[in-house]
This record gives sequence, structure tokens and C-alpha cells, in this order.
Amino acid sequence: MGPVRVTAIASLTPLEELDADPFLVDSRSQHAMCARWAAERGYVVSRELLVRGLRADHGVLWDGVRPGVDLFVAPSRRVLESALSSVEEFAAECARRGVRVETVGCAEPAYDAQMKARVHRRLSMPTAGYDGR
Repeated sequence: MGPVRVTAIASLTPLEELDADPFLVDSRSQHAMCARWAAERGYVVSRELLVRGLRADHGVLWDGVRPGVDLFVAPSRRVLESALSSVEEFAAECARRGVRVETVGCAEPAYDAQMKARVHRRLSMPTAGYDGR
């Protein structure tokens, strides 16, 4: 059957919300948290989604998803609440389709001014080739 394939869900949160909620803005850290979680279990991240308020039945979620082989993971319920229009409807749709949904459940990083500045530079200068390092 092959390895378990993971779709990592991150929240697409506007840069304007960086000071109020840096983790929701920092999609790179959200995806990295999901990748570590998957690797610890021997799973393979096959897709990374960056969404906000997406409906549970939206095609982008389900494109190529196979029951018993794929699962969705997000860093936390809070991220799911931002990424999806309804976590409950999404969980019900996952159950209906036979696909698991998990959350990493680790503590979110604490952002200092320097970390926020790196996120800001990376997100405000993407066309200049800046990759955030």
C-alpha cells in the first residue's frame, strides 16, 4: 500500500496580523511543525495547503486523497479554525470519506521581535527572491 501520505494544512493569515498572532501568519513554521510530526511517524508529506476559511467539501482539500492511505494534519485546532470554515464539518467529511485528521498538539513557538522581523521580511519580499534565512 505504501507510506501514509500527509496533507499539511496551514492558515493563510494576512501579514497585517503579525503582531497580534505571529504563529498564524508564519505558515512556514506551521508546515515545518507538520513535517516534523509526519517524519516522527514515518509518514510522507505529499501536499502542503495554505488556506483560510475553506469549505469542508472544497476540491482542493480532496484532490487525490485516498481513504486509508492519506491523512490531514495541522499544527493545532486553532490553525484548523482559521484555515477552514468549519472544523466540525471538515471532521465529519473526513469521517465520511474514511480519512483521518490529526493535530500536532505541540506548543506554538514564542515570537520575539527578531523572529517577527524575519517573518515580515520573508512575506513582504517574496518576489525579490528573499527566502527568510
